[in-house]
Amino acid sequence: MEMSTLLTSALCAVLMPVLLLCIALKLWDLYFLTHRDRSCKYPLPPGTMGVPFFGETLNMVLQRKKFLTLKRKQYGRIYKTHLFGTPTVRIMGAENVRQILLGEHKLVSVHWPTSVRTILGAGCLSNLHDSEHKDMKKVIMQAFSREALENYVPIIQEEMRRTIHLWLNSGPSILVYPAVKRLMFRIAMRILLGFEPHQMGSEQEQQLVEAFEEMIKNLFSLPIDVPFSGLYRGMKARNIIHSKIEENIKEKLLKEPEAFPKDALQLLIDYKKKYGEPVDLKALKESATELLFGGHGTTASAGTSLITFLGLNKEVVQKVRNELETMGLLTNKDGESDLSFDKLQKLKYTSCVLNETLRLCSPVPGGFRVALKTFVINGYQIPKGWNVIYSIADTHDDAELFSDNKEEFNPDRFLKTFPKDSSRFGFIPFGGGVRCCVGKEFAKILLKTLIVELCRSCDWELLNGPPTMKTGPIVCPVDNLPVHFKPYSSTL
Repeated sequence: MEMSTLLTSALCAVLMPVLLLCIALKLWDLYFLTHRDRSCKYPLPPGTMGVPFFGETLNMVLQRKKFLTLKRKQYGRIYKTHLFGTPTVRIMGAENVRQILLGEHKLVSVHWPTSVRTILGAGCLSNLHDSEHKDMKKVIMQAFSREALENYVPIIQEEMRRTIHLWLNSGPSILVYPAVKRLMFRIAMRILLGFEPHQMGSEQEQQLVEAFEEMIKNLFSLPIDVPFSGLYRGMKARNIIHSKIEENIKEKLLKEPEAFPKDALQLLIDYKKKYGEPVDLKALKESATELLFGGHGTTASAGTSLITFLGLNKEVVQKVRNELETMGLLTNKDGESDLSFDKLQKLKYTSCVLNETLRLCSPVPGGFRVALKTFVINGYQIPKGWNVIYSIADTHDDAELFSDNKEEFNPDRFLKTFPKDSSRFGFIPFGGGVRCCVGKEFAKILLKTLIVELCRSCDWELLNGPPTMKTGPIVCPVDNLPVHFKPYSSTL
């Protein structure tokens, strides 16, 4: 009898918490079912909401690709979940994404998670709305005009040649991802913020690179600001970056700027002066931090992917070299800048290599919006106030444009002309609509120059073979991509 009582007590001790957890999970799901918009006849998308309060955030952060792949297999192109403290609908597919991207300010508005808004700040372009966003974007776009891009090419080429020379003389292997991040960071500091080479000493530069690494790593965190939390670490790193940028802003305020070319930060300062507005240091630091984030984080990811795919596909490298030879660009005997905006635009196959890289491995996996009102997409309601995430990576994978051997790296697929309507939202590495990346032409010039300089200077081998990729939040190789570079000599 006593043994039976003990056994019953033990079973109760084990089963009761499990039972309570199951009840809590069911009530959590039912809670959101009752929060659907009852004035709308359409159902919520399929999916699960995870555990109370935390939702499925931890699952996504820890498992990322596995989590998203499983969700897609279970629920298809549209499903509900609960991420970063908010009920969320995740969307993929060209037609579905079209509705989101063209619905800006009508159906949806940009709405990054609390941690992103807190770390990057309310004054940066990504977090502005309506007329403020339009005005700021117009100012920043001046830094990416055709004339400005033409002036950037020699700087980009100088930095890339210097870096590739170092790679060729740095022993048996280079960890490519951190090396490319360092390269893209220097270029972004010079072009976007107007830093001179002498202002970027190696120790100072490394400190800023590490601060950015820490900030980016913690951008998507639970909104809990306590010591050692992700949000706390992200803000601490952000403050280091702001401190350095503030020094540069104060220097710019004390001297007369050059007539042209002007960096993006100088354009923002001039804009404030033009309209007699006081210079808001906080807003300028936030804008400058966002420019550096967008200007080096995503391009470092794409640059690393380029080196990966070209290293695994030697026949593609040869095709690039054939195009360069045809254009008279395979060798550069005098060592001076021989590239220009026009020459880079004429490199059609090189552009295809870049597009195929961005198709298979887009640096940014998607974008965040919030529903301004309840609307219907593909037979499901998206309630007002719910977050909406559109997926770039899954949309590329799903696109009918790329029906043949989707997983194969094949730049030739971009040599054909796609129907305009289908390609507009089937291939969206830079987003789309009014929120399309302001620096996309700058990124293209930057990455095409990297392809040119690599293919005419180096041969290289991936020491660990094809890398495993992770997202955190930018796509990058788990092993940092160790590569052996050796000089290439043209025999053509």
